[in-house]
Amino acid sequence: MGTAERRGAPADDGQAGVTEKAAPVRTEVPDRDAAATGPDPRAGERQPGYRPLWSEEPARRRRLPDPVRTAAVRAVLVVAVTLILAMVAFLCTLAESWLAFPMVLGSVAGTVVATWGVLDVWVTRQVWNQRHGVVSVPSSTARAMRRERRRARRQARAAERGRGRIGRRGGTGQLSHP
Repeated sequence: MGTAERRGAPADDGQAGVTEKAAPVRTEVPDRDAAATGPDPRAGERQPGYRPLWSEEPARRRRLPDPVRTAAVRAVLVVAVTLILAMVAFLCTLAESWLAFPMVLGSVAGTVVATWGVLDVWVTRQVWNQRHGVVSVPSSTARAMRRERRRARRQARAAERGRGRIGRRGGTGQLSHP
């Protein structure tokens, strides 16, 4: 479609002797860019042939807790730097550069730190799970064990209250007076 046709202006703007070359006629196929010029696709009215770029799906897993995520990011950065150091050490060795030995020492130290970082993620995750409880599903044994502990605590409290009431009646711990 030419500019004149898009704007709705006539092809001949009244200039005599000037001939405009006709633009080739194209058939418009609705595509992804059609959503930008048409109505909002989220408004309920979708153009025919409109296909969204992606579809929203619920997350399969819950987001990591903040301390665990922080440790994981730190570990990924340390591992990345260690891999870069190892690659530079290898390339310096191939080039027979004087930097090869310091880079090898750096990559050995980086490997130790990267191992610590990965272990830190694991320990942080375990500590988080221990402090905040396990995420249990209905068939979880942890949920059943908690239920049993609650039931035992309730029975112990009820028995304690019952013994306290008997003692307050003024007797010597007997259920009835002779």
